Amino acid sequence: MKLSLDPIFKPKAVAVIGASSRSRTIGHEVLHNIIRNEFKGKVFPVNPKIDVVHSMKCYHSVREIPDEVDLAIIIVPRQFVPGVAEECGRKGIKGLVVISGGFKETGKEGAELERKLVEVVRKYDMRMVGPNCFGIANFSPEVSLDATFARKQSVYGKIGFISQSGALGQVIMEYARSLNVGFSMFASIGNKADISSNDLLLYWQDDPEVEIILLYLENFGNPRRFTQIARQVTKKKPMICVKAGRTTQGAKAVSSHTGVLSNLDVGVDALFEQCGVIRADSIEEMFDLAIALYNKDIPKGDRVGIVTNAGGPAILATDALINYGLKVPDLSGESQKYLRENLMEVAAVNNPVDVIASGGPNSYRTAMMTMMKDDNIDVVFVIFVPPVMINQRAIIETIIDVYKNGSKPVMVCFMGPYDQIDGYERLLQEKIAVYMFPEYAAKTMSVINKYQKWISRPEGSFIEFPVNNRVATEIIDLASSENRQSIIGPEALEILRSYGIPVAKYTLVSKADDLNKAVKGIGYPLVMKINKPQVLHKTEVGGVITDLRTFEEVWDAFDRMRDNFSKEDETFEIMLQKQIRGGVETVFGMTTDPSFGPLLMFGLGGIFVEIMKDVSFKIHPVTDSDVKEMVQSVKGYPLLSGFRESKPVRLGIIEESLLRLSQLISDFQQIVELDINPFIASSEAENCLAVDARFILR
Repeated sequence: MKLSLDPIFKPKAVAVIGASSRSRTIGHEVLHNIIRNEFKGKVFPVNPKIDVVHSMKCYHSVREIPDEVDLAIIIVPRQFVPGVAEECGRKGIKGLVVISGGFKETGKEGAELERKLVEVVRKYDMRMVGPNCFGIANFSPEVSLDATFARKQSVYGKIGFISQSGALGQVIMEYARSLNVGFSMFASIGNKADISSNDLLLYWQDDPEVEIILLYLENFGNPRRFTQIARQVTKKKPMICVKAGRTTQGAKAVSSHTGVLSNLDVGVDALFEQCGVIRADSIEEMFDLAIALYNKDIPKGDRVGIVTNAGGPAILATDALINYGLKVPDLSGESQKYLRENLMEVAAVNNPVDVIASGGPNSYRTAMMTMMKDDNIDVVFVIFVPPVMINQRAIIETIIDVYKNGSKPVMVCFMGPYDQIDGYERLLQEKIAVYMFPEYAAKTMSVINKYQKWISRPEGSFIEFPVNNRVATEIIDLASSENRQSIIGPEALEILRSYGIPVAKYTLVSKADDLNKAVKGIGYPLVMKINKPQVLHKTEVGGVITDLRTFEEVWDAFDRMRDNFSKEDETFEIMLQKQIRGGVETVFGMTTDPSFGPLLMFGLGGIFVEIMKDVSFKIHPVTDSDVKEMVQSVKGYPLLSGFRESKPVRLGIIEESLLRLSQLISDFQQIVELDINPFIASSEAENCLAVDARFILR
């Protein structure tokens, strides 16, 4: 990968095919940017209609260029692009950046033209960015290549940026410049006909010039491959992604823009969580996170110390931090004693530390240095509301000095518009994250805390259990031979049992004379269910009767079931099942996403899944670490781990059952959907049982 993309990002000679002498054209601006950025290699303008451009000799064809050329930037009408690419291949050029649009994003005709272009690229063993893109750049001093049509010159930094949208790429680059955030490499990948984000991640994963990777994506070409690559990359450097197309309407807009349907958003969230990618909800948030991570300031924990000169913002900050799952702990007794002796008498010396409105640089220095030394604090959050009598620039220089000489990350909230803060640009120069409101900073700290947990978490293992694969095979094959798309009731439970997933005791009864024996074999209380494969939602049609405690109740329920469901041409059969008392209802599930494949689900059952939708997803297959995260990430986890006086459920049984279910999904790809609802989670191992299940076959 390194060698194949070097001609694009580290060329020694570049041809601009479609270079123009007319200002405000893409052909003019790309050539202008290459010159303005002082590219360290040779530049060859190409245009069959002109002889000179930018005071440089202009060649009528790449074949006329006497030197070797590594990279060609193609800016010609779409119908000429395949032919130009053919000439580049014959010339021996190995890298193409096709800025020209009008390909698969425009419909069938454009898609066919794109297919021909890719054929040429493959024929000559070239690599191509685009078509329909904004260009590429490598701002590293030894290259200094800006092959985009950006209006402003970017600054150099250690961030690699991938954008699927050309227009957004330009806006983002200009926004980054306003924040003094620099890039090392940039690529607008457009239609991703050849080079995709996956290729760039592989290219950048070991490049010291790229310390953080930012992505704006509208769809995934190969999401499973993305997962594999991202797992490797995020252990070495942060990846922050804005993924568009979250809503149905957004997904349709993506399709018209790039020609590829967007993926189910729940699958995107699951993918990012499993491979450590930080998801940002907006471009602004993406840069908030990037600045916070730029100096590799990843807190070692989730304990935040707040220094403020106003009570209101400190309350907002405390609420936001706690709501995002972070902690605002008390300072040590020693720290409080020191602050009481060295701050004004009316200052608050616990956490938050309020130096009050008249507190100047010395007060901020005292409070920040104390928190830097306090073992109860992992990150220092400085809030400043600019009063008239305080020198803002002096406060800023104090923050920078303490940060540089301290050992903990610092985040800053300056209340008020940035353009009214004297010295604000100094914080940006030092790559210190600055926010206008405390809530923004709190969210950033929460996201970074999750990333810290990701890089320190164990890798996890894929576990395989001994199972009775034959039983499951026979049941699924029988259903397929009978053209049944669903498997429910006893058959579904037997599939689970064959894979070692514990199942509530049950028996089948078709005659009233057999009821007494069945009841004695199971014991009270009981649940009675109609056993009809075509009835998927039994409760809605009266096919489930619960809490049967006497034989008379069982007999009466049997009569009612027989009256409601018995037909002359069908066999009548019910299932008697032990009713599990106590415990927490949970739900296991799986659905198949067209791009990501099977998505495994866990959540709280009953009303929690139907109304509150308290569930978590992971892309299949899952590791033991993945299932722990699945279980712990649901909002109702305290109900499982022991809430107030309740005993914790046997979490190990839940986690093992999820792993066994993952193995079942791997073994039978014809299963496209399944539900185990409910799976009773109990503090008693013998009562941790699957009660009902349903499988949908391809």
